[in-house]
Amino acid sequence: MSDEFILEMNNISKEFPGVKALDDVTLKVRKGTIHALVGENGAGKSTLMKCLFGIYKPDSGEIVLNKNHVEINSPIDALKLGISMIHQELHPVPYRNVMENIWLGRFPQRKYGPLNFVDHKKMYDDTKALLKGLNIDIKPNEKVANLSVSKVQLMEIAKAISYDSKIIIMDEPTSSLTENEVEHLFKIINDLKKRGVSIIYISHKMEEILKIADEVTIMRDGKRIGTWSASELNIDMIISKMVGRDLTNRFPKRYNVPGKVKMKVENFTSSMPNSFKNISFEVREGEVLGVGGLVGAQRTELIEAIFGLRSVQSGEIFINGEKVNIKSPIDAKKHKIALLTEDRRLTGIIPLMSVLENTSIANILKYIKPNLLLDSKKMRNDVTQAVEMLRVKTPSLNKVIKDLSGGNQQKVLFARWLLTEPEIFLLDEPTRGIDVGAKFEIYTIIADLAKQGKSIIMISSEMPELLGMSDRIMVMCEGRLSGIIDGNKATEEEIMRLATRFIA
Repeated sequence: MSDEFILEMNNISKEFPGVKALDDVTLKVRKGTIHALVGENGAGKSTLMKCLFGIYKPDSGEIVLNKNHVEINSPIDALKLGISMIHQELHPVPYRNVMENIWLGRFPQRKYGPLNFVDHKKMYDDTKALLKGLNIDIKPNEKVANLSVSKVQLMEIAKAISYDSKIIIMDEPTSSLTENEVEHLFKIINDLKKRGVSIIYISHKMEEILKIADEVTIMRDGKRIGTWSASELNIDMIISKMVGRDLTNRFPKRYNVPGKVKMKVENFTSSMPNSFKNISFEVREGEVLGVGGLVGAQRTELIEAIFGLRSVQSGEIFINGEKVNIKSPIDAKKHKIALLTEDRRLTGIIPLMSVLENTSIANILKYIKPNLLLDSKKMRNDVTQAVEMLRVKTPSLNKVIKDLSGGNQQKVLFARWLLTEPEIFLLDEPTRGIDVGAKFEIYTIIADLAKQGKSIIMISSEMPELLGMSDRIMVMCEGRLSGIIDGNKATEEEIMRLATRFIA
């Protein structure tokens, strides 16, 4: 490993009103290495990187790049200095094509007399060469709105690399990638490393960090806890240093005893081609039914259809032995069903609304008085109880939800549905993009709901989560049910065997 530091961030502090986000943090990154930056949500990782990329101006401290002190006042300054960043929240221009997104703000130009025009042919050729060199299968002229989230993520990675940067910040780059795409990204990262590029890699996935990183810096509560060689660490050590305590168990003890059948789904078939077909299963009171499978297995499509968000060609749903007709989310709510969606930023929270508004919105009709005015007092009281019960960390109910950590946003969404008093919970990737400590809190909420007799269907792409939380695990492949396993007897190998059962 190189002894030469390409980057030194020394004694960086940053304060926002009422919050000290960074407290005298030092980060040193060696040339041509992969440096992981880990910590719970709110630890200061993204804030530190935004200071490096010029989005925030540090209150104090210095940045040294290639042994030279530098001032970074904007992302343009950072890019000029050879620093690029792949943000956790993707913000492409959806109705423009891939090449325009990659070269936005720096389109190649050609002259016609005194005028400059965009050179579309050069932009196409350069984009094609860039994507081919990275082995990314996306067409340069494809409209971004037509791409899957994982393809957009790969496009953003290509864009960052196109700047020919010497330091690339990757903030949760694999959050939307399939297992094969993650391996592909790791190959790209290792190729960049061989070319002397330094990668600052932020991730909540411990196994990923230990696989890819050379060094690991751990942060907690806006402070740097320390930096270690990745070879000196294991998952338990990282978690302990992140949360400041030992986590002897990654999952809470379970006391639920599944009872009678609560919901039965028979022969569910999507009205869309190449989607789920002939799916039959049941979930019991007090049971956590995990749903496993690879990306594209149609798990999300299935539970969205159960919730009335997607149409079905055939199939029936029975609740408490009675056939029910669910054509919309309003019908689903009437039958005491709640849905926690896969992407909380896109289809969960309403970012610019308050915690109060986000929590109460699914139950808003309950607070309308006979005179059609809103019963604000009752609404605030109910939300306060739900937020306190789930231990949501927020300065006040009036706080804009986008300013909360991912774990607290997710708890607000749980609180939202709890106010509707559901009996069946459909949870789609309930811990995606949140840290280990917040995950444990979400697991505890799920375990408590099961103990109360609630029926839970939980989609998860994380094997330890499926194995640690499920009473039974239903595995899907290519839109079909490939098997159901007892949670106590399930293994990763058996789940993967079923998840690939129908793949040609």
